[in-house]
Amino acid sequence: MPPSKTPPSIRQRRLGTELRRLRDQAGLTVTRAGELHGSPQSRMSNIESGGYPVSADRVRTLAHLYGCSDDALIDALTHMTGGRTRGWWEEYREILPAGALDLAELEHHAVSMRIASAVHIPGLLQTPEHARALFQDVVPPLSPPQVEHLVSHRIKRQAVLYGEKPIPLSAIVHEAALQMGFGGPNVARAQLEHLLAMSENPHVDVRLIPFGTGSYPSSGAGIVYFNAEVPRLDTVQVDGDRSEFIDTEPQLVKYRAVMDRLETNTLKPDASRDLIRRIAQSI
Repeated sequence: MPPSKTPPSIRQRRLGTELRRLRDQAGLTVTRAGELHGSPQSRMSNIESGGYPVSADRVRTLAHLYGCSDDALIDALTHMTGGRTRGWWEEYREILPAGALDLAELEHHAVSMRIASAVHIPGLLQTPEHARALFQDVVPPLSPPQVEHLVSHRIKRQAVLYGEKPIPLSAIVHEAALQMGFGGPNVARAQLEHLLAMSENPHVDVRLIPFGTGSYPSSGAGIVYFNAEVPRLDTVQVDGDRSEFIDTEPQLVKYRAVMDRLETNTLKPDASRDLIRRIAQSI
């Protein structure tokens, strides 16, 4: 199988990263691993960078070579094999930043998701009008076509919450996000009504942190926690001055704890819905 001519997706890069971690745990250099596997060092390096698509059989062979006996992890890794996933987000490859496509791909493959947001309604729960108001307020300003591409991409991402097997979503939102009023009263009210309607779905859990709680771990940064088939393959997106994806075990442990801590500060779902209604009625 020849090296990929297009940049590897975040899923391909993650597979390579995990194979490298297994090799490191086995105490093997990339050169020695190549010798044992019968592959040149350059190919092994390309595999670990995600630039060389690998088969499920090759993944199992490498896992055995590295002494990995975690069957659940190996099975999950084999599900990440092959070429780039030709998801709907590929149509935006020459239009939007790579991070936007990575986000859509992670959402598509997530088993479940946890989101925490202090200032914004989570993108998966936004209306088109609300999203448009946000993108129109970007500095430096975006062109109208850029705004519409971003809006359409954001709305298409929401498909993971619909269909026969919608993913479970837990959203922790600070009351401040509901009071921002993006787009004016009509847009803001419609957004809160949409958030309320989404929270009625059995797979969508919306919980609010009200003003006066006095604690918000993570310094207000937006957090998206993507749960994978096995916890080792989870990913975190932290949205601060710049968005970054994190997948090291210490960071995963940290952000699981952060999300747990945040949840202890939230209202229960029914109380959260009551607060959403009151704010919507006051606009």
